Amino acid sequence: MALRVGVDIGGTFTDFVLIDDVSGAVRQSKTLTTYPDPSEGVSEGLGSLLDSDGIAPRSLKGLVHGTTLVANAMIQRRGSRTALLTTQGYGDVLEIGRELKYDLYDLDQERPEPLVPRFWRREIEERVGPDGSVVRPLALDDLASIAHGLEGNEIESVAVSMLHAYLNPDHERRVRAWLAEHYPHWTVSLSSEVAPEIREFERMSTTVANAYVQPLVGQYLERLERELRRVGFKGSFHLMLSSGGVGSPETARRLPIWLIESGAAAGAMAAGFYAQTADIPRVLSFDMGGTTAKICLVDDGEPMRTNEIESARIARFKRFSGIPLRMPALELIEIGAGGGSIANVDPMGLLRVGPLSAGADPGPACYGRGGDRPTVTDADLVLGYLNPNHFLDGAMTLNTSAGERAIKEHVAAPLGLDVTEAAIGISQVVNDNMTTASRMHVIEKGRDPRLYTLVVFGGAGPVHGYEIARMLHAQRVVYLLNAGVASAMGLLMAPFSMDLVGTHLSEIEALDWADIKQIYARFEKEATATLLEAGADAATIRLQRTTDMRYAGQAREVSVPIPPVDFGPDMTDALRDAFFDAYRSLYGRHLTNVAVEAVNWRLHAVAPPSPFTLQPASTDRRRRRGPVESRRAYFQELGAFVDCPTYSAANLTPDSVIAGPAIIEQPGSTIVIGPSGMGRVDRYLNLVVELSHAKSTRKE
Repeated sequence: MALRVGVDIGGTFTDFVLIDDVSGAVRQSKTLTTYPDPSEGVSEGLGSLLDSDGIAPRSLKGLVHGTTLVANAMIQRRGSRTALLTTQGYGDVLEIGRELKYDLYDLDQERPEPLVPRFWRREIEERVGPDGSVVRPLALDDLASIAHGLEGNEIESVAVSMLHAYLNPDHERRVRAWLAEHYPHWTVSLSSEVAPEIREFERMSTTVANAYVQPLVGQYLERLERELRRVGFKGSFHLMLSSGGVGSPETARRLPIWLIESGAAAGAMAAGFYAQTADIPRVLSFDMGGTTAKICLVDDGEPMRTNEIESARIARFKRFSGIPLRMPALELIEIGAGGGSIANVDPMGLLRVGPLSAGADPGPACYGRGGDRPTVTDADLVLGYLNPNHFLDGAMTLNTSAGERAIKEHVAAPLGLDVTEAAIGISQVVNDNMTTASRMHVIEKGRDPRLYTLVVFGGAGPVHGYEIARMLHAQRVVYLLNAGVASAMGLLMAPFSMDLVGTHLSEIEALDWADIKQIYARFEKEATATLLEAGADAATIRLQRTTDMRYAGQAREVSVPIPPVDFGPDMTDALRDAFFDAYRSLYGRHLTNVAVEAVNWRLHAVAPPSPFTLQPASTDRRRRRGPVESRRAYFQELGAFVDCPTYSAANLTPDSVIAGPAIIEQPGSTIVIGPSGMGRVDRYLNLVVELSHAKSTRKE
């Protein structure tokens, strides 16, 4: 056996998947996330999973971990007390930002509070010019009084972000060396290492965010590694990065902000793995858990990537309302819509769902753990989608009366509705929120949602996936085998990964190709060393080069793959054509009479993990059985409750056919197929549901 385990900590549940790379066997389990220390739940859940199969922890080859720790710390503002050291005159950059309003017509709009308050920002006399030359030497002697003043504020972490340090990091490095000598208990983040590229606001914002979560992540990893050693684990330990790859604990400690989309990225990688296995070119990944829903475009098996994201947005769906981060990540949108999302009636008398979540403690009212607020899960139970005796494969019994009571008190009574009508409203609102966000995301990327297959997973995703696909007019919806723990499985499918970036701004006709060669020689050496240290096989490392390009005078760039041509003057035309193609795919046109600039140069290095192949399931028809029961469930298409056959996923075999309406109960999730759906189980036991409108959609 060659056993590896994926552990995904979500806001409500912690998921475990154990795979055998040789046989392809998969085991899974799901437990409630433990607060305030999720590492306790990891050790307990891992021990239970292994004990059930008589496996000793020391026999595990590796463990890959995904976590929402960083994202939650940013949203809830529970990071470390952080100071900022910057160039004299630049202490207010965090508040000035880009001087953009995310809503032009809102005169009272709220802006995200900087992670570092003004009285913890200190300016140092120094200056590096835009060419990297030293304009004003670093006044290192001033650091003693600056640091002494900060020490009285119980500072835990320091961000150092100086003007043009991406071109000349010497001043930042000297500051870190001085702090390490005199204040070794402070963690220090340098902008020249966290985000070494042009634009002082985004670079400073990212560096501050990294410093803000660095002590938290360091302490968490220390506890987790201690817990794993305690239970006898001796294999390799890696963490999921926002880029869709895995990295070492050392990378996570140095660049913890790279973990902000850790768990969400794992789900998109699982969808990408399925898309490659099933040879589906266009997939929309839809992951709905207990706290949030995550959506990602996957083309030709590769999730869409980006180099800039926003965290902790104040206004949902509105760009520039959050904290900008310059870092490699999968291009996901995250919505405060999960099974635990709380429903309420706002002061205007309107029904709202999310973004606040009941989490795991106390959880939805129907969990019977002290929660008294109505959630999406409570509504799903009232509408007949969930079996109160089969939740978590029977490990938890849901209290229907408690769910009904919460809905009645907080939604039905204020709106003058009965409990069923209120539950229908909760379901419709959360579905509308997720559909709107999905449609906006797909269209903004120049894609047509009708041409995509929705791949659904997460604990709550299979309940709502059919309705989302129907409202998007998608061709089909696919429910993954082990959908409730698909993100944990995606952790084990992710490659080793490292991303590097450097700024070299020039019109492409004037590029100094010797400098570009030098940049990539340094990148390739550093990336290869990092991947080898993480455990990658040198023979499998692949290097992907891209550059950020724009028309001269534009404020934003487009990511362009660098053509497979030797660096030199002969590349100029190929690079220009590649930019035209990328620009046209986004905006429908390109200009030929405007100069083109290259700004940032990037390297994405990847190496695949241990080989793993899904094994086709047995077609033994003796396992095939009909519905195990029938219960009434509500369907928006019909506007009514109907008797709905309920199947056990354990009884399905390849080519099993299920006509909607129907419900299929899996160990960690429940699949709901609407009246217009026709499902067929594929050879890997994923359920592929064609929607009745798909034929007319494909002709468009």
